[in-house]
Amino acid sequence: MKVVNQPVMKKDAMSLVTGKPVFLDDVVPDNALVVKVKRSPYAHALIEEIKIDTALKVPGIEAIYTYKDVPNIRFTMAGQTYPEPSPYDRLILDQRVRFVGDAVAIVAGENEKAVEKALRLIKVKYQELEPVLDFHTAKDNPILVHPEDNWESKCPVGADNKRNLCASEVSGHGDIEAVLKDCDVVVEHTYHTKADQQAMMETFRTYTSMDTYGRLNVISSTQIVFHARRIIATALGIPKSKVRVSKPRIGGGFGAKQTLVAEIYPAFVTWTTGKPAKMIYTREECQIASTPRHEMEVTVKVGANKDGRIRAIDMYTLSNTGAFGEHGPTTVGLSGHKAISLYGRLEAHRFAYDVVYTNHMSAGAYRGYGATQGIFAVESAVNELADRLGMDPVKLRERNMVRQGEIMPSYYNELNSSCALDRCMARAKEMMHWDEKFPARDMGNGKIRSVGVAMAMQGSGISGVDVGSASIKLNDEGFYVLRIGAADMGTGCDTILAQMAAECLSCGVEDVDVFGADTDASPYDSGSYASSTTYVTGMAVVKACEKLKNNIIARAAEMLNCPVESLEFDGKTVSGEKGSVTLADIATSSMCGNNIPMEVSESNSAPTSPPPFMVGMVEIELDKETGAIELLDYVAVVDCGTPVNPNLARVQTEGGLGQGIGMTLYEDIQYNSKGKLWNNSFMQYKIPSRLDVGRLRVEFESSYEESGPFGAKSIGEIVINTPSPAIAHAVHNASGVWVRELPITPEKIWSGMQEKNED
Repeated sequence: MKVVNQPVMKKDAMSLVTGKPVFLDDVVPDNALVVKVKRSPYAHALIEEIKIDTALKVPGIEAIYTYKDVPNIRFTMAGQTYPEPSPYDRLILDQRVRFVGDAVAIVAGENEKAVEKALRLIKVKYQELEPVLDFHTAKDNPILVHPEDNWESKCPVGADNKRNLCASEVSGHGDIEAVLKDCDVVVEHTYHTKADQQAMMETFRTYTSMDTYGRLNVISSTQIVFHARRIIATALGIPKSKVRVSKPRIGGGFGAKQTLVAEIYPAFVTWTTGKPAKMIYTREECQIASTPRHEMEVTVKVGANKDGRIRAIDMYTLSNTGAFGEHGPTTVGLSGHKAISLYGRLEAHRFAYDVVYTNHMSAGAYRGYGATQGIFAVESAVNELADRLGMDPVKLRERNMVRQGEIMPSYYNELNSSCALDRCMARAKEMMHWDEKFPARDMGNGKIRSVGVAMAMQGSGISGVDVGSASIKLNDEGFYVLRIGAADMGTGCDTILAQMAAECLSCGVEDVDVFGADTDASPYDSGSYASSTTYVTGMAVVKACEKLKNNIIARAAEMLNCPVESLEFDGKTVSGEKGSVTLADIATSSMCGNNIPMEVSESNSAPTSPPPFMVGMVEIELDKETGAIELLDYVAVVDCGTPVNPNLARVQTEGGLGQGIGMTLYEDIQYNSKGKLWNNSFMQYKIPSRLDVGRLRVEFESSYEESGPFGAKSIGEIVINTPSPAIAHAVHNASGVWVRELPITPEKIWSGMQEKNED
């Protein structure tokens, strides 16, 4: 391959490093109304009275809206396929507020100063209600987060608002009770992960305006332009044909922008006033009123024989969706299906879950999407099993890991069609010098160095659901325009899809211009989430390019008056016995007297979701006096099929590892007794810098996925999943303490060491 599997520079690299105006606020006109939201100080309350008269008198204020002014139409902000699995449980503004930070009123004005003043002058009388703050007691609690009668669940996900249930299910195979009873060793523990923030550098932001034809135009930093169009139209109660959504350059998403957060409010203002409007979230708003990872508590039982053969895994996940159900029914499934499935040849497994409503900020999508939480639990339990058996955890995994060619009952009975997990383990073990370093070495200076290990898998799109599409056009002078509906949010998908097109058409990446994403101009695409773009949309690009290539040759055959079969295309010319014509000549010729289309569109939806695999190993140094740890080395070996662009795959991996390390060691969501979130800035919510993550070493062990473009699978999400169980394992090897709740802090380690000493 000449272009695919090559380290091509990102198409937008120079624009970014030279500071060109590419992000949303760079392109918004100055006359846009500023939109902000007044937020609830209570976790659960009813609005008894709201006075806006004084606020409306502030010079420059255009409009103020309350729950009385918006449509009484329930909707979900989750950007997923239709019908959405997430319940329809939101209004644009509601009389009932359900978390500290929930929207109470919308204010639109000519400038930020006027809007801020008006927000302070709105007077609200609340009837404070008792909130549900402990997700352990939410299910069947007499206090209902959503008592309303027009709450609706469009999919059979086990949701019941009268029980505070957003979703519930039990699945499995084999007789789990009998197999566990027959096992020599059963390890059972509960693991807790908190509602971590995506913390992307660009906050949520949207610009809206009306066009000449009376349509609502929305430019938003979003991963899901087509879903956004549907959600906005549903919320406003208008036809989808009246809404157009497009995206500028996105300054990071990590799943946060798979949910509508800022779009609805300026859209409502513009549709109501006819005037352009924009909303830009502050960092505080991103922290207190966005869509973080779902808090989960995962209880795992792993049963095995003394020889290390793992026979059964039993798993129950309790997930906290918060005040609204965005992504609640779907994230939880990954916690089990993509953790249990790491272990092949299980005699039985069971996976049960409940997703509950509480009066905390609602959760949403975040890189890893539930698999991160589940893999922390299962991989930690397997490490604890190895410790109980007195067995090297690498050898335990080598004996039990899923292999290529196996059917995976816990992964929707899919065939594991491409898998280099065994080679990933072998390479990571070699890079880390595992046999020499495991489990730990006392450095003689009050510090201990130790190692830890974990495996992970994810998916490549949502099987049988996600749709990727691409249109490619030959232009005069012989260059191409590739139109996509997927959203590049810093991942480089514009570049890798252009690489695929260039490989198919035997041209350079510079000959392929990429345009996306716009609901009017782009072909339909589910959006950039679920690790789908490379695998799902990539195959649409390949199919479209092959079709266009055939059309180019057919047009050349007409020009040369010869059979198609006699011609060859080298990317620049089409040649045969009767001569040759250049691509530029074909493009020009196609504009006159031509019946062969020089633009084609193709769609792709895959019946399976071939998982990428990964092994992570970490070396830490632990201070026995304080419990403080320092990351020394992290080794990651990834099987993503064929890496389309090794450089971009590497930085994706490094970025995901950094986020996983942050989740494991630093990011600590804290609420007070009234449901108010303390961590409302980066001063209180700590994310790691490059100096905090230690040495990161990334390598690839490639399998070849026949159903993927050029053998490729996904890489975007899997890379966040190994740090938490690997670091927890290393902490135990150094201290003897199993920390089962994230983040792993020096205080938790030190306290655990003191308890062990007392025992």
